[in-house]
Amino acid sequence: MNIAEIAKMAGVSRAAVSRYFNDGYISEEKRETIRKVVEKTGYRPSVQAQTLRTKKTKMVGVIAPKIASASIGKMVEGILSMLNENGYRMLLAVTQNEPEKELEYLAAFRDKQVDGVIFIATVFTPQHKDMLKNLSVPVVIMGQYLPGYCCVFHDDYHATYELTRAVIGKGRRKIGFIGAIQQDEAAGAERYRGFKDALCDMGLGEFAGNCVTAAFTVTSGYEKAGELLVKCGNLDGIVCASDTMAIGAVQYLQEQGIEVPEQILVAGHGGSEIARLMRPPLLTVQYSYERSGEIAVQMLMEQLGKREKTVREVKLGCYIQNNGSA
Repeated sequence: MNIAEIAKMAGVSRAAVSRYFNDGYISEEKRETIRKVVEKTGYRPSVQAQTLRTKKTKMVGVIAPKIASASIGKMVEGILSMLNENGYRMLLAVTQNEPEKELEYLAAFRDKQVDGVIFIATVFTPQHKDMLKNLSVPVVIMGQYLPGYCCVFHDDYHATYELTRAVIGKGRRKIGFIGAIQQDEAAGAERYRGFKDALCDMGLGEFAGNCVTAAFTVTSGYEKAGELLVKCGNLDGIVCASDTMAIGAVQYLQEQGIEVPEQILVAGHGGSEIARLMRPPLLTVQYSYERSGEIAVQMLMEQLGKREKTVREVKLGCYIQNNGSA
C-alpha cells in the first residue's frame, strides 16, 4: 500500500492523506474516512519517507547520567508521557556519569539525527558549553541552570536551607553534611551553600566545615558516614545530598550500634519511595521530578514551533517530607 492507493480507496486527494499523517488540517469528514481505510488496511507510512519530505525525524534525544535512579526515572517518565502526547519518540542515551559519553551523544545529536535534545545535566565543562553552542537543533537543560539556554531545574539552595533548619528545629545542634562534588552546581554547590547558610543563620556556623563528598550511591553514603564521624566526632544530625546517600549513612550508623534517629537524625533529598518505607523513615525533600520532565518537553515543543529562539527558565519549588521522623 502507498498514499496514492489509500487516497483512491478513501475517495480523497493524495494531499489530504499526506495532511492526515502529518497532522495537517483536513475536514473531520475526510479525516474519519481516511482513518477507517487506514484501520482496515493496516497501512503505516514510511518513517524514512516522512523524514526526507518534512525534514523532521519526530525523534527527541534524551541524555541521562544513569537509569538506576528514582529521580531520573521520574524525569524520564515525565518526558516520555509528554513526547507521546505530542507524537514524538524518545531516543534515550545513558552516559553512566561519564562526561566524555555526554559529549559523544551531543555530537551525534548535533548532526540532525533528532529534532531536539533534552539534556539531564550534572557538570558543565568548557567542552560541554562549546558542544551545546554548536548544536544545530533546539536543546533544553534539565536539573541545572545554564544562562542562555532553556532550563528547568529545582531550587536546590532553599531546599537544603529549609531541610537543615528542620533538622535544627528537631533539637539537633552538631550537624554534618554528606554532599556531592562542587562541580555539580545544583546538587553539589547549591545544596552545600543552603546547608552552610542555614547553620550560620541559626548561630551554628562553626559546624559548616563538617562535610564530606560522596557519590550518589548507597555504598558511598555508607563509607562517607564513617569518614564524617571520624572527622567530626560526635554528631546528632546528618544532612545528605540525596536519599541514596542517606540510606547508606543509616545502614552504617545502625551497624555501629548508633540509634537512628534518637542519637543521630539523618535527612536526605529526593522524596523517594524507599525513604518513606525505611524504618526509621527518612526526613527528606520532595521534588517535582516528573513535572520537570513534562515542562522540558513543553519548552522543546515551543522551540520547535518557532523560527526565533526564545530562552525560558523555570525553577520549581519543593517541600519537606517528614515521613514521621523524630
